[in-house]
Amino acid sequence: MQPTRQDLRPRRAPAAIEWRVAEALVPYPAAVAEMEARVAAIRAGEASELVWLLEHPPLYTAGTSAKDEDLLAPGRFPVFRTGRGGQFTYHGPGQRVAYAMLDLERRGRDLRRYITDLEEWLIRALARFNVVGERRAGRVGIWVERGAHGGAQGAPTGREDKIAAIGVRVRRWVAYHGVALNVEPELEHFAGIVPCGIGEPNLGVTSLADLGLPVTMADADVALKAAFEEVFG
Repeated sequence: MQPTRQDLRPRRAPAAIEWRVAEALVPYPAAVAEMEARVAAIRAGEASELVWLLEHPPLYTAGTSAKDEDLLAPGRFPVFRTGRGGQFTYHGPGQRVAYAMLDLERRGRDLRRYITDLEEWLIRALARFNVVGERRAGRVGIWVERGAHGGAQGAPTGREDKIAAIGVRVRRWVAYHGVALNVEPELEHFAGIVPCGIGEPNLGVTSLADLGLPVTMADADVALKAAFEEVFG
C-alpha cells in the first residue's frame, strides 16, 4: 500500500502524555468510541497521547482470534466483539484497565517491541508489590507461579495463574486498547470463558487480592504510572 499525502504529512511535536482516571464504571462501547476518537486526533496531530485508567461493568470481550467454543456461558454477561488482538477475556469491577493510546510512528514503528514494553510495564508495576510477574512463551499476558510445593511429597505442581492481560489494536501506527491488571475482581466471573483460549488444568487466573495483598485501586494506579514512566518515558 502506498502512503497517502496525509500519511506523509509531518506530525506536530508530541505534548506530554495525558493521564485520565475514570471515577465511575465506563460502558465498553463508550470506551471504544472515546479511544477511536482520540486515536484519530493523535494521528492528525490534534491531541497528545493518553493513558486512560478505568473499570468496566462485568462483560466479556472477544479479540480477533476468539473461538466461539471458548465462550462457556453466552448469556452470563454482555459479549463485545472487538478489533484488538487476542481471544476472550473478562473485564469488570476490581480490574484496572489501562487503555494506552500511543503514537508508534514516533516510538519506532515496532509492534513487537511495543508488546514487549507493555509486558515490562506490568512486570515492573507488580514488582512494586513484591509480586514476580513473568512472561510465558506462547501465552499472552503476565503470569505468576502458584503452589510451588503443593504436589505429592512437596513436589512442584507447575501451577501458574494469569494476573494481567494484554490486547492491542493499531490504526495507522497509533496504538490503542492496552492492558488489564487484576487488583480485586470477582475471579469466578472468569469461569464463563476460556481466558485467552488457555484451558490447561494447571493454569488459572489470580489477582493481587487473591495473592493476599491489600492493594487499593489507587495503589495500583500509582504503581502503573511510575512503571510506565520507567518503560516508556
